[in-house]
Parts: sequence; structure tokens; C-alpha cells
Amino acid sequence: MLTEVLPVTSGLGTAKSEGQASTARTGKRPHAVVIGSGFGGLAAAVRLGARGWRVTVVEKLDAPGGRAYVWRQDGFTFDAGPTVITAPFLLEELWQLAGKRLSDDIDLRPVAPFYRVRFDDGEVFDYCGDAQAMRTAVRQLSPGDVDGYERFLKASEAIYRVGFEQLGHVPFDSWTDMVKVLPQLIKLEGYRTVWQLACKHVRDPRLRVVLTFQSLLVGGNPFATTSVYCLIAFLERNFGVHFAMGGTGSLVTGLVKLIEGQGNEVRCKSGVAEILVKDGAACGVRLESGERLAADAVVSNADSANTYRKLIAPEHRKRWTDARVDRAKYSMSLFVWYFGTRRQYPDVAHHTIALGPRYRGLVEDIFKRKHLADDFSLYLHRPTATDTSLAPPGCDTFYALSPVPHLQSGTDWREAAEPYRRKIMERLSATLLPGLENEIVTSRLTTPLDFQNRLSSFHGAAFGLEPLLTQSAWFRPHNRSEDVERLYLVGAGTHPGAGLPGVLSSARILDTVVPHADELALA
Repeated sequence: MLTEVLPVTSGLGTAKSEGQASTARTGKRPHAVVIGSGFGGLAAAVRLGARGWRVTVVEKLDAPGGRAYVWRQDGFTFDAGPTVITAPFLLEELWQLAGKRLSDDIDLRPVAPFYRVRFDDGEVFDYCGDAQAMRTAVRQLSPGDVDGYERFLKASEAIYRVGFEQLGHVPFDSWTDMVKVLPQLIKLEGYRTVWQLACKHVRDPRLRVVLTFQSLLVGGNPFATTSVYCLIAFLERNFGVHFAMGGTGSLVTGLVKLIEGQGNEVRCKSGVAEILVKDGAACGVRLESGERLAADAVVSNADSANTYRKLIAPEHRKRWTDARVDRAKYSMSLFVWYFGTRRQYPDVAHHTIALGPRYRGLVEDIFKRKHLADDFSLYLHRPTATDTSLAPPGCDTFYALSPVPHLQSGTDWREAAEPYRRKIMERLSATLLPGLENEIVTSRLTTPLDFQNRLSSFHGAAFGLEPLLTQSAWFRPHNRSEDVERLYLVGAGTHPGAGLPGVLSSARILDTVVPHADELALA
């Protein structure tokens, strides 16, 4: 067991005290500890490993994946998430960095339609990547909005070219970095909300919902989230929506294999109790077991609010104080019901958005009033539409996800969970899954309490900080910590934000802010 911390190295921008030798001069590769094995942490480990670092990923849970954990129960496989895979080139890049090909380990299949949107009255809209099919679908839904829809897509592409291609992998270390991009953001109307940008281009309220619900999938309120997130429409159109055969967990397994192939390790059942700081710089971690791991750099894929509030002593924090963390606004949480059925429902798409009777009112209940409403909208995931191996023969695997307020709502989920699940079951049985109550063979729940207690999310918020304009880019916790030298953040709670492309891009930023291992040797 390591009981001492490694000295600070000048290659990381911090002066060494007299007589200290850098790790590089002792002939060892510099060591990085990555906290958390979600997609951000695993991608960070691959990138650091490709740049000469020795890496140890420490994970609190008994298996890697974080929010992408896999449940196996009664012959059914349940991906906790994320299950909407876009921007596959970001995954391909990670395999290339490790000298491999994504296709050697992962069978990535396109999903069509991307989403089947079912309105409360039963009307259905298939949202897909085929330009002509989308024009036809828009024309059938709202004949006068076809041109407006095309203008929305052009606006989405323009935002993507700047917001994703130019800024998605760039660190915002200084407020001047924000000032530089403000003219572009203003030109792209980033001051509008997602909903306002959709309203500018299309009139039909149903089509406005179709063009804005995606922000909810990354934790954002479409009526408050910056319209920069409208880039998702072009991202999906250009690169498609995919599913990894074997489930999202196969991507986690593949990334762990890459890390181990680089000579590095992923340690599970190794929760972190504290990030160790010496002379203002991170120098390792103390595990919950009491073991100390020395490090030349620490990368946190843990929830950014909990990284600062729970893992770093207050005396080391000038910007992200307890008060500042508490004042921030956080995303909604999620109620997720995983279940398997003894029969199949072949008419149900892989991804279904089942809308309730309200849209704006429900969203305001979740984000503003923090009230658990009687009605709900659902994302219904049926992976066996693409991969039948995820359920026993003749069966289907599902999860029903309902956005709900985070724990500041005061909801007692120990009492509310089962009645809420039953309401969802009754709704699905009456609409998409007839007779569901008699077909269930296995079931499990995830509530906001699980996000708080199991996944260490502040207030049980499923996506970290809410993606408001005033909590984006420089205003978000930085990828290179403002408070602690040699501490870096990846994942949903830092720039650029939640969603698989966001967390993979946050790890990409490490290439800019963390030196190459060889640079330490020259320091």
C-alpha cells in the first residue's frame, strides 16, 4: 500500500521544492489516477495511456461503467445508459489511439427510425436520418412547416460547425476565452433557448416538441437551455443514431480492454474518499479503504459538484466553495423502470418517446416547481428491437425512463417509487404494450436516491449542472481545475456537457491541458 505522495513536477506547471525529483527523473512513467469509470473516465484513461502515462482508474462500484453500468437479471440484460449512441467517430478515435480498430471489438448498428415520437392522442412521428422521409413526415404533420424545418436544420448545422467542431474540445480556462467566442454565439443566436429557436422556424406545436425533446436527453430544460444544444439535430442527421450489439456495456468492456492493453488498470470496489492536495496541487487520492495512491495528476470523472464538495477539503477551494456549489442549478433526475416481458412487442421501435398530455407544464413542474406531477412523458427503450440476445428467446427487454425533479423536490422515493412505477405500467399497458401487467417476468427500479447514493450525484441530479448559458463553457467547472493544480475534470459536469459526445469530448480536452509524458521527462 502506498503511504506517501509523489512530489510535484514542474512539467505540470507547479514549482518543485528544493531537493525533490520528478517522477520522470526516477525512470518511471508519470502516474495519473482517474476517479470513476464512466465513459468520460475510460476515454480519459485511453488518451493518457496513448500519451505515455501510467494510469489507474478507480471505480466505486463492483464493475466499470458508472452510469453505463449493466444489470443482468433472470436472463435479461439491462443497460443503465446511455443507450442513444451518436458521433461514433469519437469512439473510433479512441480505438485508433490504442492502435486498434473499433470494428474489431464493437459491432455498431444504425437504428432506424432514430426515435418514434408518440403524441398523447396516439399520433406517431418517425424521426429519422433520411432527408426525404423527414420532409414527408413534416409535411404530413404540418404542411406549412416544411421550409421552416429545413431552415431549422441549417441553423443546427451552423451551430454544430462552431459549437461542436470548433469549441467542443477546447478548454475554457480564462474568461477571455469566453469573450472571444461571444460574437459567434450571438450570430448563431445562442442567447435563445432551444424552444425559442424551434419557434422561430416552425409553427406547429407538435413539431416544436419533436425538434426540442432531445435537450431533455442530456439533462436540459428546452425552455431554458441555450439553443447551442440544437446542434444535436444536425449531429444525428449527419452521423446517425447507433446501438452497440451486446448492449452499451460492450463499449465499456471494449474500453477497459484498450486500457489494459496499454499496460494500465481499472480497479473496481475502490471508492475515493479524498483527493490529496499538497502545495496547492493534487498529488494522489485516499480510497475509502484508507489506501493512498500517489499520482502526478488526478482526473475526476465523478460528479463535478461532489468532486469539489465531497472530495477536496474546503481550504483548497477558492472558486468552487460549498456555497457556490450549493447555489448552482442542477439538471433533473430520472426514474427508470427496467423490465423484461415473456412475450415480444414487435411493433415497438428501439427508441420511443411517449409524450404525455402536457409538455411545457410538465417540464416546469420538473425544473422550476420541482414537483412530482401525476402525468409524465417517457423514453421507452426496447433494445431487443435490434439485438435479440439481450433477452431469453421469445422475450423482450425494456426500460421506461421518466424525467423527474432531483431530490430538492423533497419527494420520498422510498414511498413514491412503487406507485409511480404502477402508473407507468398502466399507461404503457393502455397504449404501447397491451396487457403488460400480465407479461412482466423481471423488474428493477432506479430512482433519484440511487443517483445520489449509488452514483454519487449531487442532489441526485442525473446530468450534473443544468446546461444553461450561464452554466456553460467558462461558467462551468473547468476541465483544468481552477482551484487545484494537476486536477482535471471530465464527464457531464464539466465542459462541454452531458451526452455521450459531450463526455467523450471532455476527455479529448485533456490532450490540450495535460502534458505528454515525454514533456515531463524534459522538464
